[in-house]
Amino acid sequence: MTDKQIKELTHFIQNGQSSGREVRRAQAVLFLDKEVKLETIKKFTLYQRRQIYQLREQYLKEGLKALDDKRKGQPKKLLTKKQLQAITITLKTKIPTNLNYSCPFWTTSVLADWIEKEFKVKYKSKTSLYLIFKSAKFTYHKPGRIYEKQDPQEVVKWQKETKPKIERAWQDEETIILAEDEMILSTQTTFQKIWLPEGQYPKVEISNTRKNRSVYGFLNLKTSREQAFKTTWQNMYETVKILKKIRKIYPKKKLLLFWDGAGWHRGKEVQKFIEKDGKIETIYFPRYAPEENPQEHVWKNGRDQVTHNKFIEDIDQATDEFIDYLNKTNFPYSLLGFSAILSC
Repeated sequence: MTDKQIKELTHFIQNGQSSGREVRRAQAVLFLDKEVKLETIKKFTLYQRRQIYQLREQYLKEGLKALDDKRKGQPKKLLTKKQLQAITITLKTKIPTNLNYSCPFWTTSVLADWIEKEFKVKYKSKTSLYLIFKSAKFTYHKPGRIYEKQDPQEVVKWQKETKPKIERAWQDEETIILAEDEMILSTQTTFQKIWLPEGQYPKVEISNTRKNRSVYGFLNLKTSREQAFKTTWQNMYETVKILKKIRKIYPKKKLLLFWDGAGWHRGKEVQKFIEKDGKIETIYFPRYAPEENPQEHVWKNGRDQVTHNKFIEDIDQATDEFIDYLNKTNFPYSLLGFSAILSC
């Protein structure tokens, strides 16, 4: 695709007016143009191979019109225009606790109950409620975790100071940008919700013993490629060993390394190695703000695909399978708007 088309699709994704379905369509076209693996595109967009290629072909012929979501519409007219306006004002100016509900956040069930009490109208489907939220410019979120000790001002300051550094590094072909983190994989079974036919119930064997392995992960923001390594411990000596492996992968490049302030990152042996190397710049993420680190999303994706809902008998075999998946999969997650697909 041309640079103009890439910019057009990027704006289409970021403008806030496109529906979720339209955004996924645009992402599929961009991913395919960037030669992201089809399996990765399918996981991120939920489209199948045939649909992905059709979307690109239609976009090249028709432009943005090919990405239009024809399902977009207005709520079923059970409510009058005046009533809908009153609901929008309430959504924007009040929270449920102001209306004698215990929940401080708007949900479809709270909204449905309030509409029924206030206007004697009951919707049979949640779809109309979703559209009411959308017309009020609400977006759907799963509640995020915010650490009690997190300082929002510190995070904002970090974002403002860091973004120009990423932009400079992004333009420098000799600089690799890495986001790093560690996680612990355990024989203790982890679970996630799954859907089954009615009347069937899942059973997953769990382990009575607990064995752990640590995994160091480095996400290359420019390529979306992951480099993950298995270790027994997380300490400054292990960190130095892993940094030596990273240096072998990128023998002559400058490294802009983002990681948190863990002791094994700040340890004297690590600092000695970085100083001796001379071509590694480290930037620490703000305290208690793991959501800033795209590597956190890599862990979640890996767990979803490889380890959740599984009995782990051999911790080393499970860790090797986990790492193999990570190192063979592209993860186009972004750091302050910069990723292999989109960059500010």
